Amino acid sequence: MAKINAQDIANLRKTTGAPMMDCKKALEESSGDSEKALECLRKRGAQVAAKRSDKETKEGVIGQYMHNEKIGVLVEVNCETDFVARTDDFRNFAREIAMHIAAANPEYLSADEVPDEVLEKEKEIEFAKLAEEKKPETIKEKIWEGKREKFYSEHCLLNQPYIKNPDIKISEMLNEKVSKVGEKIQVRRFCRFEVGR
Repeated sequence: MAKINAQDIANLRKTTGAPMMDCKKALEESSGDSEKALECLRKRGAQVAAKRSDKETKEGVIGQYMHNEKIGVLVEVNCETDFVARTDDFRNFAREIAMHIAAANPEYLSADEVPDEVLEKEKEIEFAKLAEEKKPETIKEKIWEGKREKFYSEHCLLNQPYIKNPDIKISEMLNEKVSKVGEKIQVRRFCRFEVGR
């Protein structure tokens, strides 16, 4: 087993915000490989989020961000308890989400919120392009599946790559926060204003 030193644990903790013992355990499980440890923590975050999915989130904060007085965002981020909602860490998280919304301009919160007619229109456009390219019918659906996922990653907040770290999606960032605080957290809604639009 690789030797895990305090600096490796501190670096992983700084990157993820995960508790020290979780970072140590993840490094031990990944034989000291920080990339694998990071992946291990992400998986653990998703597992914790899944376990807490039936919990109610009636507390939270409204995160806000203003960019050059031209773009403004309000986002409601909920959690289970007022104790978590009042922490600086949670408030900063809500602000980070608001900053991301200002920069990435998502239209929908999640893929579930995309209206069927919008997807049908996108599919129609894509199939017309594929017909021009004379693509065989057998692969058109496969190509559409990939294009649909790309659409979600561009237009749905939870599917978007985080602007400060494109290697993770907003949903994964949310799961990491759930793992850290031990409560269900959800982005409930948002609105984005831009001068002249």
